Amino acid sequence: MKIRTFINEFEKFSPKELAEPGDPIGLQIGDLNAEFSKVLVTLDVRPEVVTEAIEQHCDLIFAHHPAMFRSAHNLDLSVPQNKMYAEILKHNITVYAAHSNLDAADNGMNDWLAEKIGLQHTERLLDGYVDQNHHQFGMGRIGFLDQPMSVLTFARLIKQRFELQGLRIITQDPQKEISRVAVLGGDGGKYFKQALKKGADVYVTGDVYYHTGHDMLAAGLTAIDPGHNVEKICIPKLATLFRSWQLTTDNQIQVFESQVDTNPFTFI
Repeated sequence: MKIRTFINEFEKFSPKELAEPGDPIGLQIGDLNAEFSKVLVTLDVRPEVVTEAIEQHCDLIFAHHPAMFRSAHNLDLSVPQNKMYAEILKHNITVYAAHSNLDAADNGMNDWLAEKIGLQHTERLLDGYVDQNHHQFGMGRIGFLDQPMSVLTFARLIKQRFELQGLRIITQDPQKEISRVAVLGGDGGKYFKQALKKGADVYVTGDVYYHTGHDMLAAGLTAIDPGHNVEKICIPKLATLFRSWQLTTDNQIQVFESQVDTNPFTFI
């Protein structure tokens, strides 16, 4: 089956129009007209992931984070990133990324995170693309816990459910009782005012900047930063989605879930 046929099916689920302006989603490297029989699903495209794809004889790497956030200024193969691109091309692998469009999709990244946290009665946190049927999409979710709990208890719950070594809490009162929770996967610190506006007691997002943490405290908002890597939830979720397609089964496409830990941080 052509990669393009597979991608067209995916883009019915998560249209490219949902992506944030300037986000380098879609085809990263390779040829959408190439034939494929094996796809590796990953959060990040790192050299170890490419090696994994080569060992599994995968023709397609489907990633959440784009492989090419920044353009290469040269093809000096002593640079690890450039060498990785060369390995991808050498082995005729195509790389495709679904980033902020997957974040904004219905039943996509932020619904998966909200479900994992245990949120009920969720709604969009941010307003984004409106389609021709006047349906509103948007990144982030906000909802309610099934029962109120303290900030500290909730933070421990997140640590356990995402199997984290550690996380960061931004709060004036760890014992404060909370029930309304906003979540936005990845780096969502700049959207904390929208979480406040929608009545969040606590905001769960990654990569919170130092001064943004101060601003959150000054505004009276509690935040929990579990890191960016919790988005690896996309690996089993996307793999399950792909395997459910008749298109995949009819064409005997094999779907592999990356086993590489791409989290750059170790907690001690």
